Amino acid sequence: MSADAVWLVAGLALFVAVLAPVLVRSIALSAPMVLLLLGMLIGLLPMPDGWSLDPVAGRKVVEHVTEVAVLVALMGVGLALDRPLSRDTWRSWSPTWRLLLVAMPLTIAAIFVLGWTVLGVAAPAALLLGACLAPTDPVLAGDVQVDGPSTGGSAEEAEPDERNEVRFALTSEAGLNDGLAFPFVYAAVFLASRGSVSEWGAGWLAWELVGKILLGVLVGALVGWGLGRLAFRAADHRLRIAERGEPLLAVAALVLSYGATEVAGGYGFLGVFACGLALRSVERHHDHHRAMHQVVGYLERLLILVILLFLGMALTRTLLGGVDWRAVVLAFALVFVIRPLAAWVSLSVAARDPERPGGLQPAERLVAAFFGVRGVGSLYYLAYAGGLVALPDEQWLWSAVAFTILLSVVVHGAASTPALRRLDPRSVQPG
Repeated sequence: MSADAVWLVAGLALFVAVLAPVLVRSIALSAPMVLLLLGMLIGLLPMPDGWSLDPVAGRKVVEHVTEVAVLVALMGVGLALDRPLSRDTWRSWSPTWRLLLVAMPLTIAAIFVLGWTVLGVAAPAALLLGACLAPTDPVLAGDVQVDGPSTGGSAEEAEPDERNEVRFALTSEAGLNDGLAFPFVYAAVFLASRGSVSEWGAGWLAWELVGKILLGVLVGALVGWGLGRLAFRAADHRLRIAERGEPLLAVAALVLSYGATEVAGGYGFLGVFACGLALRSVERHHDHHRAMHQVVGYLERLLILVILLFLGMALTRTLLGGVDWRAVVLAFALVFVIRPLAAWVSLSVAARDPERPGGLQPAERLVAAFFGVRGVGSLYYLAYAGGLVALPDEQWLWSAVAFTILLSVVVHGAASTPALRRLDPRSVQPG
């Protein structure tokens, strides 16, 4: 295929990406599924000379593109959540805390044990697989997340996710667990490069697990609060960006919060999500939040298009060739056993009253437990870790992670629409 033909194929793919969300809305398909399968078909075509779709050789490109995609998605999630996070409302976030503090560590531990003891993967690589595959994805999970910020009118009218507990739980989980996977990525890197846990465990616990998380949340929230005060309430009306309807404030907030958090030494992913929440909290019902969310959404769709098309092409040209029985066992175990079981346990033990905000009915717990979409964040973490330390059998790791994403996109994409439609109406917002 010539370079000119690449433009033609890319244009057709972009056109399909524009149509896909509308065409698949009423059937058991998702836009990410269509784009990924389209990329796999494109991958069967001859490629221009010099093109390489090997993720190991192009690790830096993969790292930076997926990094931007996750950051954009996290800002979108922070702006989309209508439910405030405060001392008075933190109990209504009960499903989120349970999925983060119970389900996520259980998932990492289960993948580690499966990889190390059953699949014969080296301990550092098994732990890295757990860290990469445990987080749910904010980029590809649009079908099961809240639609966006509700603004204007009364507080009751502007908080539909109060009656949409499954979507709220999955959205808030995806917003936070990408940043919370970082400590375990570092643990895998340290295990590969520094040896025994006794050599680095205490420092990892104090800094990577606690210190950098706290810094990420604090710095991101301060940046968001400061920008919100300036944009919505500045004494000088010329500085009130929201009154001018400038939606690029969301992009500025994303870049500024990420840079400030990383410079301070915290986790930038957490910083961006915290910034989005804090920015939203200053004037919760202002219409400008919807405009900002829309701009972020456009950027996210463009990045999804690029990443899924190239991931699909890489699958058919290189990555599926490295899939063996171990990768298949890992993917099916995670999608059908590990994630559903770990999340169901976390949501069911001492469950919150379903009649209160943050409470889930039994059917809602099953749906929230099952729909843990894996995606772009897993690719980012694998690329990031590969840039820090030599990974044993790195090519197989890429094949295993990519196959897991493929399975997750197909299974969750096909099941999301019918599953959510069968729930109580308070949890259904077809999108």
